[in-house]
Order: sequence, then structure tokens, then C-alpha cells
Amino acid sequence: MPQKIILAITGASGSVYAQSIISSLLKTELQNQYQEVNIVLSSNAKEVWKYELGTFDKKQTPFKIYDKNDFSAPFASGSAGFDTMIIAPCSMGTLGRIATGISNDLISRAADVVLKERRKLILLTRETPLNLIHINNMKIITEAGGIICPATPSFYSKPKNIDELIKTVTDRVLQLAGFELNTYRWNG
Repeated sequence: MPQKIILAITGASGSVYAQSIISSLLKTELQNQYQEVNIVLSSNAKEVWKYELGTFDKKQTPFKIYDKNDFSAPFASGSAGFDTMIIAPCSMGTLGRIATGISNDLISRAADVVLKERRKLILLTRETPLNLIHINNMKIITEAGGIICPATPSFYSKPKNIDELIKTVTDRVLQLAGFELNTYRWNG
């Protein structure tokens, strides 16, 4: 059954991960696997995206984009029935607010809704090194049912360029979300 997806983009470095996920979702082979994709960006996400990739152009994506303070967005309520939320990249500040139940913007509210409805929350964390507060917050989210997926590329597929290396991370996130992908599989 096609799913309804929320993609949240925070101000952690790694806008390229969100860009790669959006690009993958626009491919024909994935379009029949989702019913709807909604995007929300934090204020810092827009600044980091601009610094790392150039200005975020809303016209380049057919997906509905919500303001970080728009609590009337459908996915701010469990009754809207969104299946999966991906936060990519996920800052440690966002992770901490989710772990402590602080719903001060649409991203943290939507994550709270996804967890309370026992749906899938995937956080593509982007920080190194980690301190004990980060680790404890990751533990809390994991115990609440969330999935922590650090932005750690793999090299089994022998990526030939940065785009292929990025895809080793974003393909894994999409697989965790339940998408069937024709991608490299480790076979020992």
C-alpha cells in the first residue's frame, strides 16, 4: 500500500542527504510506492542548504512544503495517517527536543505524533563526535520506537564519486522507510 511520507530537513550540515532523498522519491520506480510526500524545513535548514547547495527552490519539487511553524499541517495530527517521517539531516538540537517531548515547531510536533501513533520515525543524524547527552537522547528515541540512522556511508559497493557515496546512506534510509530499491546488497 502506498505510504504517506514526511521529510523534515534541519540545520545540520548535510543538505545533500535531503536533496538525494528528494531526487530518489521523484524517480518513476519509487513514485508508485508512496501516496503523498510533505516537506518541512527548519529556518537553519534553509540557511545551511543555501550555503552548501545554493538557494532551495520550492519549484524544483512537486511535494507540498510547509513552514516550520504551520501547526495546521495535516501531519501535525495523528488522524492524518502519515506512515513515516524521515528527518534528514537531523541536528542534535532537533533530536534532543524530540527525545524530551518538546514540540516547539512542526518538525518536533510531527515527530511526536509519529512516535505516539507507533509509526516509523527515522532520524538521519549528522554529528561527530557524540557526547553522552546525544547518545542518551538517541537511546530515548530508540526506546520510544524511533530509528537512529547515522549518516555513515558504506564502501562495499565501491562508490566511484560523492553522489554514489551519498546514495549508500540515503538508499539505506529509504529502505528503512519500506521502499523497495534496486540498489547494492551485501552478499558476503
